[in-house]
Parts: sequence; C-alpha cells; structure tokens
Amino acid sequence: MVEFAIALPLLLLLLLAIAEFGRMLYHYNNLLQANRDAVRYLAGQAWNGNLGQVEIDPVLEARTKNLAVYGTPTPQGNTVVPGLTTGDVQVSTVGTEHVQVRISYVFRPVIGNGLPALIGNAIPLNFPLVATTVMRGL
Repeated sequence: MVEFAIALPLLLLLLLAIAEFGRMLYHYNNLLQANRDAVRYLAGQAWNGNLGQVEIDPVLEARTKNLAVYGTPTPQGNTVVPGLTTGDVQVSTVGTEHVQVRISYVFRPVIGNGLPALIGNAIPLNFPLVATTVMRGL
C-alpha cells in the first residue's frame, strides 16, 4: 500500500501529461482543417480572370478570416478553437497565382501557464501552434 501511495502522484502526472498532449493534437487538427477550408474558399474567390492573377480585397480577406475562426464567412457562433481571433489569421498572396492562409495560435494547457521553478523564472507551458496552407487560385 505504501508503494501505491508513492507511485500514485507520478502516475497521475503522467496521465495528465498524456491527456494534455492529446488535447493539443486535437486543437492542432481543428486549426489545420479550418486553415484548409479558408484557403480553399480564398483560392476560389480571389482569382481575377481578366488580369490572370489573384487579388484579395478587404471584404474577401475579412470573410476568409471569419471562415478560419468561426467556420462560416460571417462572424457567428463559437470559434473552432477556444481563444482564436481574426487577428491570429494572416491572409496573403504568394506570387501572382497562389494564396496563403496562416493561423498562429498559442495552446494553453488546462493545468496552467507555467511550472514554478526552484531557481529563476517559471517554466512556460504555452506552446505555439502554426498552420499554414498555400493553394493555387482557381
């Protein structure tokens, strides 16, 4: 029974770390899917057939950012990942035929923002997640 009492905190810490890693992968998967949907929408709307190149106007950029954050071109409902804002989304052109959407998000574990250190500053647990996709204009 004493051995179990000694091993239990370590086992619980290991279980919590595995759960947080799974949660991080879930958030990254949601970011990547939202990024792909947004760049697919942008690639279909940004092509200017008269000029033969992509053009991104402010309305299209706002709709693309909303699609990446909310899952729809209009800002309604919940975000695809908690805490994600349109400021975390960058929309740009790559050359004259390609468009790019980049989402930068900081993953924050449930257990806190950092581990206290015995000497020096706390060890941060926040982890940056970045999803970038480039697609040719359609």
